[in-house]
Amino acid sequence: MLNGPLSILIFLPLLGAVFVMILPKSFKFYSPWVFLFCISLMWYTFLEVYKSFDHGERSYQLVQHLNWIKLTLGNTAVLSIDYIVGIDGISYVMLLLTLIVFTVGGIASFKVKKRERTYFSLLLIMLSAVIGCFVSVDFFLFFIFFEFMLLPMYFLIGIWGGPNRSYAAMKFIIYTLVGSVLILVAMIAFSVSYTDDFFSNEFKKLVYTFDFRVLSDLTNIKNSGGLLSIKNPVFLLGFPARDLMFFFLLIGFGIKLPFVPFHTWLPDAHVEASTPVSVILAGILLKIGGYGFIRILYGLMPDKCDQYAVFIGLLGMIAILYAGFVALAQKDLKKLIAYSSVSHMGFVLLGIAAGNVEGLSGAVYQMFSHGLISSTLFILVGVLYDRTSNREIKNYKGLIQKMPYFSVFAGFGFFAAMGLPGFSGFIGEFFTLFSAFKSDLLPKYISILSVIGLLIAAIYFLWTFQKMFFGVFHSPENFEHKLVDLKFEEILCLSFLLILTIIYGVFPDFIFSYLDAPINNLLKL
Repeated sequence: MLNGPLSILIFLPLLGAVFVMILPKSFKFYSPWVFLFCISLMWYTFLEVYKSFDHGERSYQLVQHLNWIKLTLGNTAVLSIDYIVGIDGISYVMLLLTLIVFTVGGIASFKVKKRERTYFSLLLIMLSAVIGCFVSVDFFLFFIFFEFMLLPMYFLIGIWGGPNRSYAAMKFIIYTLVGSVLILVAMIAFSVSYTDDFFSNEFKKLVYTFDFRVLSDLTNIKNSGGLLSIKNPVFLLGFPARDLMFFFLLIGFGIKLPFVPFHTWLPDAHVEASTPVSVILAGILLKIGGYGFIRILYGLMPDKCDQYAVFIGLLGMIAILYAGFVALAQKDLKKLIAYSSVSHMGFVLLGIAAGNVEGLSGAVYQMFSHGLISSTLFILVGVLYDRTSNREIKNYKGLIQKMPYFSVFAGFGFFAAMGLPGFSGFIGEFFTLFSAFKSDLLPKYISILSVIGLLIAAIYFLWTFQKMFFGVFHSPENFEHKLVDLKFEEILCLSFLLILTIIYGVFPDFIFSYLDAPINNLLKL
């Protein structure tokens, strides 16, 4: 039965989506309240997870394992695909971020007045898929949820987006599907790369499984004659199959993260997406790429992550610097923040490349922190765009005189994004840079050059803040009467996010305490 707390977190939003879709048209205005009711029930369920969670446990907790598909392959083998969900400290932190971001996104979505039932049902379906990704212990199940989230985001951008929404939505789906195909090939390669000591007590046959706990056992790959063998390498297309699958996963999750040069879909998607969709896209969907790097790429191929650590580190450094310089040239505020997201996610790659406890913990922390900060920034952009339908930086000056509360929140959001001490962004960036400098796998120039990214971020955020908020008030004549200060729901969302950013910046152990055991387990320490 699917009655465990993690299964409830997965399937409750689906039930909510069905309920919203069958609402009579005359009751469509209740759609956002149904969404918030579902989120409230999920927070209650998450509280039960919190009460039973053991900080010191290295492996998965609250595991639910149900038989799903079993196919007998003659007299020698069985293909086993099971419904396995569980949670460790890494997925716990990502679950917490998911609920925070979707709560804020749901409140921000109260402004949606077009096809409300469809909009909120898609939002709930995507919430279900995201949670499914974070709690899956089976690669096949993870892939199902990974694919399942694409269509809701495609329609959310394509229907409720800006003038070029069709182009942005199509670009998003094509990029992500290419990555999905590469991940699918690697997943199949893993499932067939076993030794003969994988036997089921029930069938007494070789079992091909997708269970992460089995796939992460490197000794069974070393002694294998299979596709991903270490001792007896198999070649595909002239390359060692194990190396090829590593790069398939690297590109597949890298598109989602995204890193340069597979990042170009992100600015287009952000610019065309509505404010709540941008919040969810930057706040949580990008993190699935980072989570895939840690859970699957590093969890299943730690030897290749160490072998190609310099390459991964260079990808992170290039993302930090390149996206930072591109952000400097932006005239559209939303594009500036979109490129800053690419730059900040580069620190996640840097921490993963370091291959130590500080690096992987810092990478997870950076993802959590960036989810809070990017959500704040995109809400701030949405406030201006909702009032004036314009995001050009040059059209705003001296906003502090017209919108003092908005200006204060913008100042805090910009300073947090710069990584100022006292905010969560500082902790994530510090630990990833510290781990890269300390790592024996990375040359020192990678961490030294990556520090320049912090300076670049300070330049474009401070320049934008000074340009838009200080000096004598100036804006196009038709803007002046539209620049109304923050409304209650906007203050509520921004206050919630910034308070969390400060709390986790001052007390980072609220996150790190959950990461110690699973990260040490991942590194086999």
